[in-house]
Amino acid sequence: MNTELRPAVAYIRVSTQRQGRSGLGLAAQKAAISRFAATEGFAVVREFVEVETGKGADALDRRPQLAAALKAARKLKGPILVAKLDRLSRDVHFISGLMVHRVAFIVSELGADVDPFMLHIYAAVAEKERRLIAERTRHALAAAKARGVRLGGWRQSSVAAQQAAAERARELRSVFQELRDLSDFKAAAALNERGIPAANGGQWQAIQVRRVRDRLGAEPSSGGAAAA
Repeated sequence: MNTELRPAVAYIRVSTQRQGRSGLGLAAQKAAISRFAATEGFAVVREFVEVETGKGADALDRRPQLAAALKAARKLKGPILVAKLDRLSRDVHFISGLMVHRVAFIVSELGADVDPFMLHIYAAVAEKERRLIAERTRHALAAAKARGVRLGGWRQSSVAAQQAAAERARELRSVFQELRDLSDFKAAAALNERGIPAANGGQWQAIQVRRVRDRLGAEPSSGGAAAA
C-alpha cells in the first residue's frame, strides 16, 4: 500500500524566533500537511522547519531550510508541501523565483490542482491585501493623531500585539475551519488533544477560542461561548 504513495517533502516556516521556541504555528502546519498528504496519497519523506524573521527582502540564501527542501525534492522527484502560501513567502517576486527551480510546490489549503500560474495570482492578491491593510492602518493612526490622541508607548505596543494576534489567527484558520461545528469549549478541548499550543504556549480555554474565531470571523454553528 505504501508503495503507491507519492514521495513528498514538507516545508514548515514560522516568522519569528518567539514563535519557533513556543511551537506556535508549527503544530498547526504539520497537522494540515499530514491531513493533506493522507488525503491526496503523498508520503512525507523529509520535513524541513524554518524559523525566519520575515523582515526585509526575501532571499533564498536567508532560507537554508527551504534551499535544503528544494534539493531533497529534486532528488526525490517529488513536490514540496506547505500548509499556506504565505509560509513560502509574502512576496510574489520571491514565489516567482522559486518556480525557476522546477520543483512543484503544493499548498494544502489551496488544493493539489493549483498550478504555478494560480500560485502567482493568489500571491499577488495577498500582497495587495497587505498593502491595503497597511494603508488603512496609517490613515487610522493619522486620523487619531489629528484628533489629539497621543500615539506611542503602550498604544503602539497594543497595535503590535493586535497584529501578532491576527497573524496567529490566520495560521490557525485551517484548523478552526475543521472545528467550526464545535462549541468554543469543545474546540478548546480538541486543540489541546492535538497538541496545538495556545498563544501563551499553554492550554486552550474557551475564551481564547472565541477570540480567535472573532478575529477570523468564523462563528460555530451551535453552542458558542455559552457552552463553556
